[in-house]
Amino acid sequence: MSHQVHSLGHVPISDHSFSADRSQLALARDISVEIYDTGSKYNLKTTLSGHDKTVTSVDIAPHSGRIVTCSQDRNALVWEPSPDGTYKPTLVLLRINRAATYARWSPDEKKFAVGSGARAIAVCYFEEENDWWVSKHIKKPLRSTVLSVSWHPNSVLLAAGSTDSHARVFSTFIKGVDARPEPTIWGDRVPFQTLCGDFVSPAGGWVHDAAFSPSGNALALVTHDSSITIVYPSGPEQPPAAVVNVSTTLLPFKSLVWLSENEIIAAGHDCHPVIFTGSDQSGWVLDHSVDDPNEAKKNATSREYTALNMFRQMDLKGTPQASADDASLPTIHQNTITKLRPYAVSGGRVNSVSSTGVDGRVVIFDV
Repeated sequence: MSHQVHSLGHVPISDHSFSADRSQLALARDISVEIYDTGSKYNLKTTLSGHDKTVTSVDIAPHSGRIVTCSQDRNALVWEPSPDGTYKPTLVLLRINRAATYARWSPDEKKFAVGSGARAIAVCYFEEENDWWVSKHIKKPLRSTVLSVSWHPNSVLLAAGSTDSHARVFSTFIKGVDARPEPTIWGDRVPFQTLCGDFVSPAGGWVHDAAFSPSGNALALVTHDSSITIVYPSGPEQPPAAVVNVSTTLLPFKSLVWLSENEIIAAGHDCHPVIFTGSDQSGWVLDHSVDDPNEAKKNATSREYTALNMFRQMDLKGTPQASADDASLPTIHQNTITKLRPYAVSGGRVNSVSSTGVDGRVVIFDV
């Protein structure tokens, strides 16, 4: 199975987003966002500099090409693309007093949501009369920092994972912006801030990421207790039809992507992705690892040679000869994977995902 690896410096990457045609890549690193032209080799095209503290999230709208960024400076910016390849920034009125942590466009691109450390989610939309982006806040019952947000396919329901160990589903219906959605299994009440679901991490771990399945009829969350939980709702204001928790012996996951209704890929502090498979009927299991470090470790001959060579050097010179391999991990990513994103979809299934990490690498995994 082939994987594309792009080493783009050593500065940690907190988030990334590809354009719809995969011709451009936006990377959030340090206080700026880097835009790369993609190809056989990724070339830096321009740098978006509008924040004065760490940029925590970036997202490119597939149809309009607009880029939303948010930062620890408590601001969000919408960057409008110009025909000449430049971007014009517009400040968004978030009205928060703590860091903005995560930003994502809704599928219809009429709104975007920004999670924050202010125990609030800012749902932002464009106000034509005043020609600016304004926000409405979802506050109750959030009790801590929001680490991730994820949109339902209908662009009204929003899932949020936070450090109070809860994953919640809210309605973000805004009159005059949204058309009334069809009823879903999450409920048919749509007033803004309606709580449609509230799920607790079994071991009380931070919810690092939460995401709806492709149909929107299930919710998966990865938590700091190294487990993944899949929730199947049964109807409005009813207990879930099934809650499946899979504990692992791996380090905690930071990000997840649904490959299909029956497959999820997750990655995080163990530096390589793993795939879970299952359903509400059969349960879920950890199926296999992508870029499996155990496979790499099977090449014991080179390790033995390295050890033998080290002792020879110590005997001859009194000092061991350092080897680059001694300090490297047996995985493509050499540090925590910060974000997974769908990269290519075929036949209704995601068959490759992109990842970025603290090691400054961008990797395309075929799955």
